[in-house]
Parts: sequence; structure tokens; C-alpha cells
Amino acid sequence: MNLPNKLSLLRIILIPLTLLFMLPISIYGFEPAGWNNFINNHGLFVAGIVFIVASLTDMFDGKIARKYNLITNLGKFLDSLADKMLVIGVLLAFVELGRVSAWFVMIICLREFMVTGIRMLASQKGVVMAAKMIGKVKTTFQMIAIIYLMYEPTLNKIFHLFDLNLETPIKILGDILFLLCVIMTIISGMDYLLKNMNYLKESD
Repeated sequence: MNLPNKLSLLRIILIPLTLLFMLPISIYGFEPAGWNNFINNHGLFVAGIVFIVASLTDMFDGKIARKYNLITNLGKFLDSLADKMLVIGVLLAFVELGRVSAWFVMIICLREFMVTGIRMLASQKGVVMAAKMIGKVKTTFQMIAIIYLMYEPTLNKIFHLFDLNLETPIKILGDILFLLCVIMTIISGMDYLLKNMNYLKESD
């Protein structure tokens, strides 16, 4: 397995680690008080660091693959899969935390299911689709929005040190960034659908 594919696998491995620091543990009454207290106070800060590392692997695996001609069908599949798992996993955690709307996350999930379905139809024709530029832009918007949401509590703490209460504008900015990533998700999904209608027609 080449280096870009290993980086994609690393991104997948970092997903549960990110979620571990995002959500307090509550499993059938098992709730470790000390750990959950740490997560409630500092978890998102640590999760943000892990998420940024995972996001950087997304940037480097593509660059390395193109520079050293290491582009493979497995790499195209793993890169796309890792992106979807990372973003959807983290957004579902934010739904659990009550920070983002489940409706918006469902829109993002449905877009990914649609794209995956089209890719499955294309693979039956022997075509393995790599991520398009508009898809990469969409992913960039998602990463920026997620990182900002993870560091909202930290921003609030920093401003509180200067006796500034900016929780409302900080939250509004987070809502705007998340809304922009949802809009880009819809646009990229429609672009993907319209440009690949031939696979749907041929499958009839």
C-alpha cells in the first residue's frame, strides 16, 4: 500500500479518536465522572486538534499521489470514503451536542448517499470517479465550518478573560459558516447529479 493510501487510512483511524473527545461517555449507566468533566470542559479543543491533523492528511495524500504518480483506484475510493466518514461522523456528534440542526446534517448525508450511488453505477461500467474540484471546495467549506464550531468554546473563554461576552456573535458566525457549507453541499450535489445523469439513464 502506497503512502497516500496509508494517509487515507490514518484519516479513518482518527475518526473514532475525534469523536472520543467530542462526546461524554454514557453507556448503559456507565458515566466516568472525571473523564466526562474533562470532555465537557476541554474535549472540543482536543478534538479540534485531532480533526485538523485528519484534515491535513486529506490535503497531503492528494498532493503526494499527484506528485509521485501514485494515483490508484483504491486511493480514489479511500480518499472519498475517509472524507465522508470524517465529516458525517463529526456532524452527527454536533447534533448529539445540540449545536447543529439534524435537518441540515440529513441534507449532507443524503447528498453523500446520492454521490455514492452514482459512483457505484459508474463502477459497474469500470469507471472509478475521483473527487471533482467543486467537491473539494465543498469539503473545504465543511472542514472550515467544523473547525470553527469546535473552537467556539475556546473563543468564548478567551474573550471572557478580557471581560467580553461575545457568545451571541460567535455563535451567529458559526451558524453562518455551517449554513454556507450546507449550501455548497447542495450545489456540489446538484452539479454531480446533472453531470452524471448518463449513468442513471443507462441503468434503466
